[in-house]
Amino acid sequence: MQKLLQAYISEQAMPQVLNLLKHDNLTVKIKNERKTRHGDYMRLPNGKHQITINSNLNEYRFLITLIHEIAHFEAYKTYGRFIKPHGVEWKKTFQHLMLPFLNPEIFPMELLPLLAKHFKNPKASSDSDALLALALKQFDEPNNKTFIFEVPLGQTFKIYNGKIFKKGAQRTKRFECVEVKTGRMYLFNPNAEVEIIPIKAGIS
Repeated sequence: MQKLLQAYISEQAMPQVLNLLKHDNLTVKIKNERKTRHGDYMRLPNGKHQITINSNLNEYRFLITLIHEIAHFEAYKTYGRFIKPHGVEWKKTFQHLMLPFLNPEIFPMELLPLLAKHFKNPKASSDSDALLALALKQFDEPNNKTFIFEVPLGQTFKIYNGKIFKKGAQRTKRFECVEVKTGRMYLFNPNAEVEIIPIKAGIS
């Protein structure tokens, strides 16, 4: 397991991570980037448990995602199969597992206050925490993606499947965006990553 994870987990975090993964019926697999999730947890038909994590995550997002998924496994073991996926039991477990990692030997100082705030009431995805998501993004490899909340009003943009939208007004937390081809309106999470289409190439 250490050989599999050493390219993604820092040397400082590795001992604690390996300790959490000391289960004969729990496996971790690294997957190519999936646009709709950073990782997942599932109980397999043979009774074993599997965690998958995207290979393209920076080391800090990778660690948070891995502990997130381990928390699903531990919550299942402790509370049973009928709990809500991201309910009180999972939140409590995630907080408990993550606490030992929240120190400057593992995370940069600028992330620690944001992480401390986030883990007072962890969300189903760290992407739903705008400030934390933006802070984590600075450690990603450079790319041409932009968060929806950073896209100017009326700007056209493209999502992972090639569909083109125009950004509209914010409705409570999400943004109304119209698909250019069909005229249908969709709601976008503020932290969805999209590719801006330059004005000269945009569609009016």
